[in-house]
Amino acid sequence: MLTWCENHYEEQLTLLKTLAAIPAPSHQEEQRAAFIKNWLEEQGAEKVTVDAAGNVILPFDVAGKRSCTVFMAHMDVVFPDVTPLPVREEEGKLYAPGVGDDTANVVALMLCAKYLLEHPEVIKYPLLLVFNTCEEGLGNLKGVRQICADYKSRIKQLISFDGTMEALVERAVGSERWKVTATTKGGHSYGAFGNPNAIAALSGIICCLYGQPVPRLEGRKTTYNVGTIQGGTSVNTIAQSAEMLYEYRSDDKRGLDQMRQQFQSLMWQLNSEEAKFERELLGERPCGGDVDKKKQDNLLKRCETLIKKHTGKAPKRAAMSTDCNIPLSLGIPATCFGLYRGAGAHTREEWLEIDSLLPGLKLGLSTVVDFAKK
Repeated sequence: MLTWCENHYEEQLTLLKTLAAIPAPSHQEEQRAAFIKNWLEEQGAEKVTVDAAGNVILPFDVAGKRSCTVFMAHMDVVFPDVTPLPVREEEGKLYAPGVGDDTANVVALMLCAKYLLEHPEVIKYPLLLVFNTCEEGLGNLKGVRQICADYKSRIKQLISFDGTMEALVERAVGSERWKVTATTKGGHSYGAFGNPNAIAALSGIICCLYGQPVPRLEGRKTTYNVGTIQGGTSVNTIAQSAEMLYEYRSDDKRGLDQMRQQFQSLMWQLNSEEAKFERELLGERPCGGDVDKKKQDNLLKRCETLIKKHTGKAPKRAAMSTDCNIPLSLGIPATCFGLYRGAGAHTREEWLEIDSLLPGLKLGLSTVVDFAKK
């Protein structure tokens, strides 16, 4: 199996350069999905489908009511580009927006699929390989939500290939994302001076948010952030409308509950005849739910052992916001780790170490085959 990986390394690198150039904003992954589906079919896959959420799905021995292990990697990247993304190789590194998060992991999963198609005898237990949509930003985990809805109680455990080899997700960081719009009378900056300004009103909310108390829960973390603000018409116009995007996160449901209560209370207190505030929930990622502790621990230890075997180091266990949020919230054991080394995720200068691709493929394939056998 490891020799197979070595023999397919050049294919892995070429495939990564090709896929990394294909644009895939959240909700617009069609180009990558079509490429992946066609590629899988060229490798001999006969049961590749695309579901209602745009996920590309390849089942292995998934039939009837048998439970299955789900492996997934998300196709979307954070960048809005709809034209080809720039890819360059330089001094042992591969640069491209989204090259690691999550394109390198997608390519590794594609090659895992190719191995299974060539070696069906290794499959003793059902597997579902998914190249999913909408993991990033306001994608709101649409892809994995669809998988969990369609397969429901049949999912025994879910492993997402995302991020780098250094971390192993042990619990979910939940979040809520809001758009807040302020509306006022506005007017001419000189002739109507004194009229309420929507930008000033929105700034008042932001100042209050940044003065709020953060939940203090032992061993847990809660954060908040105003990510964008926009509005107004011109420099000589008192703004009638302004809006912002606001989120809060926590790896504990109690933290999310407190932040939501504080946010709603603030909106109610500041709403007035002079300035109206409206809020719209754009995205919601749940924290973990009632997962069987023994099953979750067994899954983590099993993956931890495989990672250490192929990297020489035990991964750092971490709380993160990933596709695992949905299965964990539903009581399904789940974890997440990556198959490369690199940095700069969510920036246009993102890069990965080319030398890490082969070890990553060996780790990914060893993991998939391990779960296919027992």
